[in-house]
Amino acid sequence: MSPEALKQLVKKIHVFAEVEPQQKERIILALRKTYTVAYMGDGINDVSAINAADVGISVENAVDVAREAADFVLMEKDLSVIIDGIKEGRKTFANTLKYIFINTGSTFGNMFSVAIASLLLPFLPMLPKQILLTNFITDFPYLTIASDNVDAEQLKKTGKWNLKFIRNYMIIFGLHSSIFDVITFLVLYYLLKVKESAFQTAWFIESILTELFILFIIRTHKNFFKSKPGKYLFILSILGLLITVTLPYTPLAAEIGLTPLPLLNFSIMLIIVAIYIITADLLKVWFFKKYKSS
Repeated sequence: MSPEALKQLVKKIHVFAEVEPQQKERIILALRKTYTVAYMGDGINDVSAINAADVGISVENAVDVAREAADFVLMEKDLSVIIDGIKEGRKTFANTLKYIFINTGSTFGNMFSVAIASLLLPFLPMLPKQILLTNFITDFPYLTIASDNVDAEQLKKTGKWNLKFIRNYMIIFGLHSSIFDVITFLVLYYLLKVKESAFQTAWFIESILTELFILFIIRTHKNFFKSKPGKYLFILSILGLLITVTLPYTPLAAEIGLTPLPLLNFSIMLIIVAIYIITADLLKVWFFKKYKSS
């Protein structure tokens, strides 16, 4: 049987019996062209198939060469551990993608925004120490992504690395973030006509709040308010939010170049952030429907 004929045959999930070791390997390789494949075996005849599979599984009392070839060795006679492992692996993969999405999108968006700011403003949009503080405040919630909850819908399917998908996210959401940064620049400098320190304070607040909220938005494929975040992620994000909005009004503000904002300026920043949240959530739902199905 040709490789293409075998590929079409295994798509129909036929039962293969009395196959030789090299035939097992061919079947596994044909299955891998369509599916993610795990193979379990304990004998010498299973070694080539274990090596050919995406995940090779053996048992404690298997022959030495089968155990060495396997990715996992079951220490007990209980297949439920495989199910638990699959769920945990999919959860880990989903949370890893969240972290990659957040960092690539935010980094690209911030670089683009700073480049535009250099053309519009006669001063720095944010001081270096303010940028460092922004990263410090947002990094703590990001560290809890590893323990975040994952929607049941995302655990039903195997995830795969797709650099094109990540690139599309980075460009689309990075540009979306930059659009709101530019809106902030124009409102502050041309409409409210604020000075350097007040401008930097306002963008400091807007930048951190949008980075905190995009974490809640991108962590789920559904509307963000329909999915429950992890406990630590929620607590540290709320803490970061409170620190951000109160910091300009504390004695430490002058040390980092921040200044108290008038109520009007602060309210406008919150309105911009609110619109950002709404549009980002709608964009997110559209993005995952379009690019996951393509």
